[in-house]
Amino acid sequence: MNKPEVSEFDSVDPAPASDILSVPTLRETICNEEERMFLRMRALFALRNIGGNDAVEALAAAYSSKSALLKHEIAYVMGQMQEPAAVPHLISRLEDRDEDLMVRHEAAEALGAIGDRAALATLSKFIGDPEPVIAESCEVAMDLLEYVASKSLNYEMTD
Repeated sequence: MNKPEVSEFDSVDPAPASDILSVPTLRETICNEEERMFLRMRALFALRNIGGNDAVEALAAAYSSKSALLKHEIAYVMGQMQEPAAVPHLISRLEDRDEDLMVRHEAAEALGAIGDRAALATLSKFIGDPEPVIAESCEVAMDLLEYVASKSLNYEMTD
């Protein structure tokens, strides 16, 4: 039996990244509500692999999608990318109380993974969220954010 391919981000993705390297073409695919979800996911992982601000903006454009699954995956890969340009988009998803809980939860965790202290105020605001999954995700994200930020400062936090 063939093992699934592991990405450079040390994860097994639900779809292989597209071979297309054009950010505008990938943006068109991921934003196309008529496109098969598998192809949209392939575009998502290709954009993650390309990285940079243009890829983040292409991913963020797909937050207008009707699919909570796709938006959840967008937040997840933004966390993997650790691009500071993703922080405002993730904050927007977390703050949107009409957004699916799965998307809001993943946006919180992605903010933690990025490690940008600009997200601390928002995360701390939602620690008291009436939805336990959001409150708990923000608590975990704040700890992760401090851990990630400390690694970039070259010192270890203690338990």
